[in-house]
Amino acid sequence: MAYIHETATKMTVCVDNSQHPLIIDSGAHCSIVARNYLDNHFPNWDKQLFPTKEKNFKSASGKMTSIGTIVKQIIILHRKGNIRINPEFVVLDDAHIQVFLLGTDYQRMYGIQKPNT
Repeated sequence: MAYIHETATKMTVCVDNSQHPLIIDSGAHCSIVARNYLDNHFPNWDKQLFPTKEKNFKSASGKMTSIGTIVKQIIILHRKGNIRINPEFVVLDDAHIQVFLLGTDYQRMYGIQKPNT
């Protein structure tokens, strides 16, 4: 696992007692995860799904559809102690990312700042 002070935006975090990639994306207004990523790594994730108000999202690759939101505890290793956050991720039906993406919504809430590169 990586430390939060690393200069890269991608790190490995602990989710449900296993390691997963997470990208801190200062260009994303909300935190997202792809449905196919959840299907591959979290059995029965759909039982934790909450409805969402926004259904359509835009990205550089086009329009994407939300099927709801899911809350996952993220544990980030830090040399002064682990950091635990509980972000709500928008689950996108047609996204192809294979990571959790932490958007500016939770970066602001938890005071996470990407170091200058």
